[in-house]
Amino acid sequence: MNMTKLSYLQAMDIQSWHLKNPLQSSSNDWDRLRTEVANCTACDLCKTRTQTVFGVGNTTAELMIIGEAPGFYEDQKGEPFVGRAGQLLNAMLDSIGFERSTVYIANILKCRPPENRDPRVEEIALCSSFLEKQIALVQPKLLLAVGRIAAHALLNTKTTLGQLRGKLHQFNNIPLLITYHPAYLLRNTKDKGKAYQDLQLVYRTLQTI
Repeated sequence: MNMTKLSYLQAMDIQSWHLKNPLQSSSNDWDRLRTEVANCTACDLCKTRTQTVFGVGNTTAELMIIGEAPGFYEDQKGEPFVGRAGQLLNAMLDSIGFERSTVYIANILKCRPPENRDPRVEEIALCSSFLEKQIALVQPKLLLAVGRIAAHALLNTKTTLGQLRGKLHQFNNIPLLITYHPAYLLRNTKDKGKAYQDLQLVYRTLQTI
């Protein structure tokens, strides 16, 4: 599918259909979406990627983790959050009783930006329908955005991450919480305590939804 021809409203229609027909989602839906992502040439990232990075985990998970974009190791392996950042994410999930395999993990972008630069606005726009479809298929109880870029993309805001943390937001009527990206926490260990507070809020929120 040429993603430049898929409008935002069309993507929302697809998501609304799945939310209204939850029992219709199947492995065929996932296979079709995975193929769409693998064949996407909507932006120039298709020219520099090793492979697309679709997503991984439990496709009926209560908790869905959303990051920003693949890095070097993710581009090589084809899986989000591997390497040191992935190990820290696993430890963060373990701190609230979740194994990696019990959640679903995806990124805003499905291709690695060169030199791990920040995703561009137009790249996020062209890739957004893929993530929206993934969310519609998983139907999580709670979304957790990790990092500034993921939070800004999902909430369409420029509010600082510090101001977004600790509050329950909504993305297409799904509760959404915000925390730091594991790669950031590897560089700024002083904020790990704040991240743990965010994770405790994730746990409490899941108990009350």
